[in-house]
Amino acid sequence: MNNGSNLLGRIPASVLVVAAVFSVQFGNAIVGSLFDRVGPYGAAALRLGCGALILIAIVRPRVSSWSQRTWLGVILLGVALGGMNLFIYLAIAQIPLGIAVTIELLGPLAIATAGSRRVIDLLWVLLAVAGITVLGLRAGGSITVTGAACAAVAATCWALYIVASARLGARVNGVDGLAAAMLVAAAIVVPIGTFQAAPAVFADPMLLVAFAGVAILTSVVPYALEFTALKRMSTRVFGILSSLGPAVAALAGFMVLGQALSASQLGAICLVVTASAGVVATASR
Repeated sequence: MNNGSNLLGRIPASVLVVAAVFSVQFGNAIVGSLFDRVGPYGAAALRLGCGALILIAIVRPRVSSWSQRTWLGVILLGVALGGMNLFIYLAIAQIPLGIAVTIELLGPLAIATAGSRRVIDLLWVLLAVAGITVLGLRAGGSITVTGAACAAVAATCWALYIVASARLGARVNGVDGLAAAMLVAAAIVVPIGTFQAAPAVFADPMLLVAFAGVAILTSVVPYALEFTALKRMSTRVFGILSSLGPAVAALAGFMVLGQALSASQLGAICLVVTASAGVVATASR
């Protein structure tokens, strides 16, 4: 895995983040197509379970020298990963993928503007909030309070994931910390989702093969890319590059799930993406 880490280290961090966005959003769309067979809880359990096993087998993290502080960082990142995966799937099960990811983007946006006292940053946040409000007012029957709330919880977990990943990445080699954190996330979510995952897998064992592929596309690849990128870029810039998420999610939802969005919904997504990109464009060095 060291050779792989060295190769990733030579790729611009921004390219890694953009690649991760496309990988995870199209992967989420594929998972959405399987909800009728495994349910959102089962999907989260299978994704994290398969992803953790694959990443541990590939990375084989060396943990013997880790301090108590490092382990606390691993647990914190694992909790963030588990919550982010579970709640975004609960959201996607009730509202369109593009809308769910737009609401989830509030997490990275909060990280991008945290600590800023500039009026321009406040204006960008207000623009993003306006986009979210339009989604709520114009979505009609395509959005539910529960679905939006789940997406909001996922946003909080995403913010925690960014901060925890950046701090842990500075303390461990390669993606060892990520592999261990994935195992923690799986230990939390798999027991919760077993009631949906187990019957589905017993009925069709090939679902394990399908979710192994999904895990690579939505967890192993994107998280490794993001974990590596956060070693070389600020959490602020990372949070803004994540603004591509809603647009890519809307595209994936349309191409994979046939979820066509209205003009107002697409406009609202554009407001949030513009606000996120604006924070970086006007960021002080």
